[in-house]
Amino acid sequence: MDRRDFTRITAAGLASLAVPGTLQARGSSVPADLRVNRTRLAARMTRLAGFGANDAGGIDRVAFSDADLAARAWVSRLMSEAGLGVTVDVAGNIVGHRAGPDPALPPLSLGSHIDSVPGGGNFDGPVGSMGALEVAWTLADAGQATRHPLEFLIFPNEEGGKTGSRALAGKVDPRELDIVTASGFTIGEGLRRIGGEPGRLGDARRAPGSVAAFLELHVEQGAILETDGFDIGVVEGIVGIMRWNVVFQGKTNHAGTTPMDRRADAMVAAARFVDAVHTGVSSIPGTQVATVGRLVAEPGAPNVIPGRVTLSLEIRDLAMEKITRVFEALERRGEAIAQETGTSVAFDRFYVSEAAPTHRRIRDTVEATARSLALSTLRMPSGAGHDAQSMAHLGPVGMIFVPSIGGISHAPEEFTPPEAVADGADVLLGTLLALDEGSLGG
Repeated sequence: MDRRDFTRITAAGLASLAVPGTLQARGSSVPADLRVNRTRLAARMTRLAGFGANDAGGIDRVAFSDADLAARAWVSRLMSEAGLGVTVDVAGNIVGHRAGPDPALPPLSLGSHIDSVPGGGNFDGPVGSMGALEVAWTLADAGQATRHPLEFLIFPNEEGGKTGSRALAGKVDPRELDIVTASGFTIGEGLRRIGGEPGRLGDARRAPGSVAAFLELHVEQGAILETDGFDIGVVEGIVGIMRWNVVFQGKTNHAGTTPMDRRADAMVAAARFVDAVHTGVSSIPGTQVATVGRLVAEPGAPNVIPGRVTLSLEIRDLAMEKITRVFEALERRGEAIAQETGTSVAFDRFYVSEAAPTHRRIRDTVEATARSLALSTLRMPSGAGHDAQSMAHLGPVGMIFVPSIGGISHAPEEFTPPEAVADGADVLLGTLLALDEGSLGG
């Protein structure tokens, strides 16, 4: 089944995807055959793909756009129909609450996001969001009670900086509210559009220990699981991310009358720095990565020597200390390039997402649950950022990966087969119930 087939699946055909198996949480009264409804889950993935659909087969459901607002309204209705109490907090997070018998217990939380990058695909975010909602519906259908309250979260603007989840951790800098997003709205304007209150963003902050655990189902966004033939990725940790704006300042001048040896060309300096990022970071042992993804020259005319060039620098690694060391090396190289080219350089860090290891016992539980369903597993890091990083400030986190065909992500060709999505949702359900019955301990 390929990506195009996904949008043409019928309910009758999906019914054949159901796979029997056994799952018994330790010491649990959970029915051994409790599974998600695969037909319903696939149909809702298809329905969500219609919000912001583009001609290329992907979506333009960027945060705060009309398509995003319509999808959020639809998801909120699904939450209500599953018997959840639904609210939108001041950070724009959609929160679906399911009460437990002991109000003193902190909630077990799960969820993801539904916003996309421009020209994105239909699986990054939706798999975790629709998977979590299917868990809510499955529990409601079965009348299955849990000891812990449950909380189902749809985070806004994940692709533009994880605004919703970072607000819960108190990690959003007020100046971020002025950043213009792909929707054309600033983050502050966008939050108001979706029912948030940017002026009270600090009220969204939750205390450490306020969740018993957080689980996120997600596509791998790489090709390791598919290539190596594994069904489920057990995420060991999520990389940290730091981003800077780097500005090279030279002298604007006429491109035809200024001799080459009398120029202070900011573009030349920027070009050398871009190459230094690639070659320098590649030469350092480890799994760190660095990217220059945006470059703007001013004044931007063919016949004018650029006097100012602004570029982005992003560095990722599982260790924040490694990110800092890599940046310091690049900062020194940038300053040397500026001196060599008669320009100046300034670095302005505007984004930090802390690295987040997953909890050991959650990893074990995900692995045991998957194996009880006859699904193969691989322990692996996540090279992409996720809302689970922010939630790690509030309690233990775990992530479940399902394969991405061809490793394609952030593109219309992004695809994960419906059966793999459902396998991931079954592991999410089983892990949630096992954590509810047990204890994470130390």
